[in-house]
Amino acid sequence: MTSGSCSPLSHGASLFPHLHKFLICCRLPLECVCVVWHDFHVPPTCWSPEEGAAGSPQQLGDECTLRSVYDDQPNAHKKFMEKLDACIRNHDKEIEKMCNFHHQGFVDAITELLKVRTDAEKLKVQVTDTNRKFQDAGKEVIVQTEDIIRCRIQQRNITTVVEKLQLCLPVLEMYSKLKEQMSAKRYYSALKTMEQLENVYFPRVSQYRFCQLMIENLPKLREDIKEISMSDLKDFLESIRKHSDKIGETAMKQAQQQKTFSVALQKQNRVQFGKNMYFNDRIPEERNEVELKRAFEEEDENEEEVLTVQDLVDFSPVYRCLHIYSVLGDEETFENYYRKQRKKQARLVLQPQSNMHETVDGYRRYFTQIVGFFVVEDHILHVTQGLVTRAYTDELWNMALSKIIAVLRAHSSYCTDPDLVLELKNLIVLFADTLQGYGFPVNRLFDLLFEIRDQYNETLLKKWAGVFRDIFEEDNYSPIPIVNEEEYKVVISKFPFQDPDLEKQSFPKKFPMSQSVPHIYIQVKEFIYASLKFSESLHRSSTEIDDMLRKSTNLLLTRTLSSCLLNLIRKPHIGLTELVQIIINTTHLEQACRYLEDFITNITNISQETVHTTRLYGLSTFKGKVAQTACMSACQHLSTSLMQMLLDSELKQISMGAVQQFNLDVIQCELFASSEPVPGFQGDTLQLAFIDLRQLLDLFMVWDWSTYLADYGQPASKYLRVNPNTALTLLEKMKDTSKKNNIFAQFRKNDRDKQKLIETVVKQLRSLVNGMSQHT
Repeated sequence: MTSGSCSPLSHGASLFPHLHKFLICCRLPLECVCVVWHDFHVPPTCWSPEEGAAGSPQQLGDECTLRSVYDDQPNAHKKFMEKLDACIRNHDKEIEKMCNFHHQGFVDAITELLKVRTDAEKLKVQVTDTNRKFQDAGKEVIVQTEDIIRCRIQQRNITTVVEKLQLCLPVLEMYSKLKEQMSAKRYYSALKTMEQLENVYFPRVSQYRFCQLMIENLPKLREDIKEISMSDLKDFLESIRKHSDKIGETAMKQAQQQKTFSVALQKQNRVQFGKNMYFNDRIPEERNEVELKRAFEEEDENEEEVLTVQDLVDFSPVYRCLHIYSVLGDEETFENYYRKQRKKQARLVLQPQSNMHETVDGYRRYFTQIVGFFVVEDHILHVTQGLVTRAYTDELWNMALSKIIAVLRAHSSYCTDPDLVLELKNLIVLFADTLQGYGFPVNRLFDLLFEIRDQYNETLLKKWAGVFRDIFEEDNYSPIPIVNEEEYKVVISKFPFQDPDLEKQSFPKKFPMSQSVPHIYIQVKEFIYASLKFSESLHRSSTEIDDMLRKSTNLLLTRTLSSCLLNLIRKPHIGLTELVQIIINTTHLEQACRYLEDFITNITNISQETVHTTRLYGLSTFKGKVAQTACMSACQHLSTSLMQMLLDSELKQISMGAVQQFNLDVIQCELFASSEPVPGFQGDTLQLAFIDLRQLLDLFMVWDWSTYLADYGQPASKYLRVNPNTALTLLEKMKDTSKKNNIFAQFRKNDRDKQKLIETVVKQLRSLVNGMSQHT
């Protein structure tokens, strides 16, 4: 292809308008146009017989012409145009023939059409009128239709609203229920309602604004519930702090009633089996029956009045608060707060008043508050899960128990009244029994009671020391006279005295002991009773109680009674006659110890054949002390009497010969003291009774004034026990004798020197006496 030639595409573009015109003139359908165009673009191929069968040679020529134009053959354009014009002419001729053929029909059709024109106009008028009438008639239908449509829309909207309201109403009802529960302070139910709203109802209506407002308000409601429940808990804690004593009092009262009933029942059983045969006992069997009857009556009276801790305290605030915090997932915070506050209250409860030891009511208030505190904790432990645990209560109880023991040990030490100590013991036992009934270990409290028991015994010993002193003060230290059988029986009923010889004697007659002996024996039994009162309810065996009674009785006899007797025999108005009677009395008291042992055995129900019991020491050691004291008192009395004889103001003069003779008498007394008249004295103890006399006589016999005056006031002085006043008094009596009896002494040089020495010593002694007076 040359450069000046046009491409097939450009030829096609220039021939397209003509081709389009041709196709329009030929009234070819659109698909024909597509065929021509397709053929126009298809390259020319050799005609074959197969293709000739598909079309005429004229058509094939035309196609060849088109293809030749496409292939840019020489004169192809011109030939194409010629062919195209020929084709147009042929089509025009065919159109003209067809028009001529149908012309008459067309004219007839026009004529017919003109004929129906008038009818068409009439029809148009009728149709228009009919349309108008139809439109007028349809206006009301249209209005009604529009109303129906509007009603249908409203109905659909109402249905939709009803459906939405049915979806929202449960939410609103639940929220209204929540508000009512909040107003009624049913906070736990309110929290459950909140959970239902959040998990079930709110997801259904979450697209609505009111739901969002409710959702935003729930956290605030939860915080309000927490604050309100915590406020209720604080009120509850304050309430139980105030009512702890009432709770404890009720619990201890119930424990006391149960204990009284059990004790009375045990006593009744002992009566029935004959185990209650006391020797000289003050509690007869009839009294046991009366006590049992009274116990049953009290049990019946109090049966309807039994109150529990739930009756005294409303625990609903702590339950609600616990449930609320559990639902909120903050249970640990609540538990920690509750335990912390209760520990603070425990410390307050365990702090006693400063004057608690003065009255039993002070101890009672202290115990009831503690019992009330732990009764509440025990109730919380059993009705809640996790708020308090057994480990927590045990830890709290151990802390409290240590504090209680320290407080009781300190305050009980101030008690000097045995009755108060006994009441304290009863309170401690009741306190321990009450808490033991709630599962708290109380062994340490009973160990404390043994310490308090020792203190109780000490207070009893002090009390009975006063009783013994009063008895001794009232005694006349003479044998008890009796004039008839009745008086005899009275004495025998008080003191177990057996003497066949005395029984054979006729009235009037005398008991060998004085009136103090039966009184002391009765008081010893009273002491045993008092000691037994403390030993009861200590959860100890009869053997242990028996042993404790014997030990305390031994202390009473060997320490208290002996001490009172020793103080008695040291009194100045007790002479040898009284000492003899005291020894007789102690002998009979010693013999009565076996009756006291039987008495202890009977009241403790211990068999002496099966149990090795502690023996009562009695006053066996005291009798030796009485003899020693009597001997010492006699020697001291003798020494004092001899000294008073020398210094007696009635004795105006004394010679040296008299002093020498007096010295011999004192030597005899010292020999008696050194002969150990009573066993038990150590060394020269008895001779020390005459030490004042001995040093005074040695000073005058040796005439060793220079040593006395030089060593006076020194601890190692040879004449330490010689008082200057005593020496001066005796020396002046000797000086006056020398002057009166030796009228010629002034003519003898030795006598003059001795007289001068006496005067010098007198002056020095007076100087010492005056110095002592000024010093004092």
